[in-house]
Amino acid sequence: MKKLEILTSRVIPLPIDNIDTDQIVPARYLKATTRDGFGEYLFRDWRFAADGTPKKEFVLNNPAYQGTVLLAGKNFGSGSSREHAAWAVAGYGFRVVVSTFFADIFRNNAMNNGVLPVVVPEAFSRELEQTDWRHPAHTVTIDLPRQIIRNDATGSEAYFDINPFKKECFLQGYD
Repeated sequence: MKKLEILTSRVIPLPIDNIDTDQIVPARYLKATTRDGFGEYLFRDWRFAADGTPKKEFVLNNPAYQGTVLLAGKNFGSGSSREHAAWAVAGYGFRVVVSTFFADIFRNNAMNNGVLPVVVPEAFSRELEQTDWRHPAHTVTIDLPRQIIRNDATGSEAYFDINPFKKECFLQGYD
Protein backbone atom coordinates (compact mmCIF):
# COMPACT_ATOMS: atom_id res chain seq x y z
CA MET A 1 0.00 0.00 0.00
CA LYS A 2 1.22 3.50 -0.79
CA LYS A 3 1.89 5.67 2.28
CA LEU A 4 -0.56 8.41 3.12
CA GLU A 5 0.40 11.21 5.47
CA ILE A 6 -0.67 14.56 4.06
CA LEU A 7 -2.58 14.70 0.79
CA THR A 8 -3.69 17.82 -1.06
CA SER A 9 -6.01 17.20 -3.98
CA ARG A 10 -8.86 18.57 -5.98
CA VAL A 11 -12.24 17.10 -5.09
CA ILE A 12 -14.74 15.26 -7.26
CA PRO A 13 -18.27 15.94 -5.92
CA LEU A 14 -20.76 13.07 -6.08
CA PRO A 15 -23.35 14.20 -3.50
CA ILE A 16 -25.69 11.24 -3.90
CA ASP A 17 -26.93 9.52 -0.74
CA ASN A 18 -27.08 5.74 -0.32
CA ILE A 19 -24.64 4.78 -3.06
CA ASP A 20 -24.48 1.03 -2.76
CA THR A 21 -21.79 -1.39 -3.86
CA ASP A 22 -23.75 -2.40 -6.98
CA GLN A 23 -23.74 1.22 -8.12
CA ILE A 24 -20.02 1.50 -7.30
CA VAL A 25 -19.25 -1.59 -9.42
CA PRO A 26 -22.14 -3.43 -11.12
CA ALA A 27 -22.41 -7.14 -10.33
CA ARG A 28 -21.88 -8.20 -13.95
CA TYR A 29 -18.21 -7.15 -13.60
CA LEU A 30 -17.48 -9.33 -10.58
CA LYS A 31 -16.06 -12.30 -12.48
CA ALA A 32 -12.41 -11.49 -11.69
CA THR A 33 -10.83 -12.51 -8.42
CA THR A 34 -7.90 -10.09 -8.48
CA ARG A 35 -8.17 -6.34 -7.99
CA ASP A 36 -6.53 -5.42 -11.31
CA GLY A 37 -8.60 -3.41 -13.77
CA PHE A 38 -11.61 -2.64 -11.60
CA GLY A 39 -11.13 1.13 -11.86
CA GLU A 40 -12.66 1.08 -15.34
CA TYR A 41 -15.91 -0.31 -13.87
CA LEU A 42 -16.30 2.37 -11.18
CA PHE A 43 -19.83 3.81 -11.46
CA ARG A 44 -19.98 2.12 -14.87
CA ASP A 45 -23.74 2.48 -15.39
CA TRP A 46 -23.63 6.15 -14.36
CA ARG A 47 -20.53 6.99 -16.42
CA PHE A 48 -21.45 5.28 -19.69
CA ALA A 49 -24.50 4.76 -21.91
CA ALA A 50 -25.47 1.24 -22.96
CA ASP A 51 -23.39 1.61 -26.15
CA GLY A 52 -20.28 2.49 -24.11
CA THR A 53 -20.18 6.21 -24.84
CA PRO A 54 -19.42 8.47 -21.86
CA LYS A 55 -22.35 10.37 -20.37
CA LYS A 56 -21.24 14.00 -20.51
CA GLU A 57 -23.37 15.01 -17.54
CA PHE A 58 -21.67 12.59 -15.12
CA VAL A 59 -19.05 14.33 -12.97
CA LEU A 60 -16.27 11.79 -13.58
CA ASN A 61 -16.58 12.51 -17.31
CA ASN A 62 -16.15 16.25 -16.79
CA PRO A 63 -12.49 17.26 -17.27
CA ALA A 64 -12.97 20.16 -14.83
CA TYR A 65 -13.19 17.60 -12.02
CA GLN A 66 -9.94 15.74 -11.54
CA GLY A 67 -8.39 14.55 -8.30
CA THR A 68 -7.84 11.77 -5.82
CA VAL A 69 -10.56 12.75 -3.33
CA LEU A 70 -14.20 11.74 -3.87
CA LEU A 71 -16.89 13.66 -1.97
CA ALA A 72 -19.89 11.35 -1.67
CA GLY A 73 -23.31 11.66 -0.08
CA LYS A 74 -24.18 9.95 3.17
CA ASN A 75 -24.26 6.16 3.56
CA PHE A 76 -21.60 5.43 0.95
CA GLY A 77 -20.87 1.76 0.23
CA SER A 78 -24.05 0.21 1.56
CA GLY A 79 -25.44 -3.04 0.17
CA SER A 80 -23.53 -6.24 -0.35
CA SER A 81 -20.13 -6.79 1.20
CA ARG A 82 -18.23 -7.11 -2.08
CA GLU A 83 -14.62 -6.04 -1.80
CA HIS A 84 -14.72 -5.31 -5.54
CA ALA A 85 -16.30 -1.93 -4.74
CA ALA A 86 -13.21 -0.86 -2.80
CA TRP A 87 -11.02 -2.27 -5.60
CA ALA A 88 -12.88 -0.11 -8.13
CA VAL A 89 -12.55 3.06 -6.03
CA ALA A 90 -8.82 2.45 -5.52
CA GLY A 91 -8.29 1.30 -9.10
CA TYR A 92 -9.79 4.51 -10.45
CA GLY A 93 -7.22 6.45 -8.46
CA PHE A 94 -9.10 7.72 -5.42
CA ARG A 95 -7.01 7.81 -2.25
CA VAL A 96 -9.74 9.31 -0.04
CA VAL A 97 -13.54 9.19 0.03
CA VAL A 98 -15.28 11.82 2.14
CA SER A 99 -18.83 11.22 3.40
CA THR A 100 -20.98 11.79 6.45
CA PHE A 101 -21.39 8.01 6.89
CA PHE A 102 -19.94 4.80 5.46
CA ALA A 103 -21.30 1.29 5.57
CA ASP A 104 -19.07 -0.64 7.99
CA ILE A 105 -17.98 -3.38 5.60
CA PHE A 106 -17.16 -0.92 2.82
CA ARG A 107 -15.20 1.27 5.25
CA ASN A 108 -13.06 -1.70 6.32
CA ASN A 109 -12.61 -2.95 2.74
CA ALA A 110 -11.58 0.53 1.65
CA MET A 111 -8.94 0.84 4.36
CA ASN A 112 -7.63 -2.64 3.56
CA ASN A 113 -7.17 -1.52 -0.05
CA GLY A 114 -5.48 1.83 0.54
CA VAL A 115 -8.51 4.12 0.40
CA LEU A 116 -9.04 6.35 3.43
CA PRO A 117 -12.72 6.85 4.35
CA VAL A 118 -13.10 10.24 6.03
CA VAL A 119 -16.31 10.89 7.97
CA VAL A 120 -17.18 14.58 8.29
CA PRO A 121 -20.12 16.50 9.77
CA GLU A 122 -22.98 17.29 7.39
CA ALA A 123 -22.32 21.04 7.50
CA PHE A 124 -18.68 20.52 6.44
CA SER A 125 -19.76 18.15 3.65
CA ARG A 126 -22.26 20.73 2.36
CA GLU A 127 -19.59 23.44 2.44
CA LEU A 128 -17.20 21.24 0.43
CA GLU A 129 -19.92 20.46 -2.10
CA GLN A 130 -20.84 24.13 -2.55
CA THR A 131 -17.17 25.06 -2.94
CA ASP A 132 -16.69 22.25 -5.49
CA TRP A 133 -19.51 23.40 -7.74
CA ARG A 134 -18.38 27.06 -7.63
CA HIS A 135 -14.63 26.36 -7.91
CA PRO A 136 -13.84 22.94 -9.42
CA ALA A 137 -10.09 23.55 -9.09
CA HIS A 138 -10.18 24.11 -5.33
CA THR A 139 -8.38 21.64 -3.09
CA VAL A 140 -8.71 19.92 0.24
CA THR A 141 -5.86 18.81 2.43
CA ILE A 142 -6.10 15.62 4.43
CA ASP A 143 -3.63 15.63 7.31
CA LEU A 144 -3.70 12.05 8.58
CA PRO A 145 -1.25 12.51 11.48
CA ARG A 146 -3.52 15.26 12.89
CA GLN A 147 -6.72 13.59 11.59
CA ILE A 148 -7.87 16.85 10.02
CA ILE A 149 -9.42 17.61 6.63
CA ARG A 150 -9.23 21.23 5.49
CA ASN A 151 -11.19 23.03 2.79
CA ASP A 152 -8.28 25.00 1.33
CA ALA A 153 -10.63 27.54 -0.28
CA THR A 154 -12.19 28.58 3.02
CA GLY A 155 -9.76 27.39 5.67
CA SER A 156 -12.50 25.40 7.41
CA GLU A 157 -11.37 22.19 9.04
CA ALA A 158 -13.03 19.06 10.35
CA TYR A 159 -11.61 16.36 12.59
CA PHE A 160 -12.07 12.74 11.53
CA ASP A 161 -11.68 9.56 13.51
CA ILE A 162 -9.67 6.51 12.47
CA ASN A 163 -8.71 3.28 14.17
CA PRO A 164 -5.13 3.74 15.51
CA PHE A 165 -3.92 0.49 13.91
CA LYS A 166 -5.34 1.43 10.50
CA LYS A 167 -3.87 4.92 10.83
CA GLU A 168 -0.43 3.44 11.40
CA CYS A 169 -0.90 1.16 8.37
CA PHE A 170 -1.62 4.19 6.15
CA LEU A 171 1.25 6.19 7.60
CA GLN A 172 3.74 3.34 7.10
CA GLY A 173 2.32 2.00 3.82
CA TYR A 174 1.39 -1.40 5.29
CA ASP A 175 -1.44 -3.40 3.80
